[in-house]
Amino acid sequence: MKKYECIVCGYIYNPEEGDSDGGIPAGTPFEKLPDDWVCPVCGAAKSEFQPVD
Repeated sequence: MKKYECIVCGYIYNPEEGDSDGGIPAGTPFEKLPDDWVCPVCGAAKSEFQPVD
């Protein structure tokens, strides 16, 4: 599964870890995150993320 980086603050969403603070279980791909999910560090919208190679 691909990792995604917040272009605002540099936070990396790792699908293998999920976002426990945001209630996202490990194993959740970025594409399956709710549309209203935001960066747990800076609060940026999901649209402010880009895939990491």
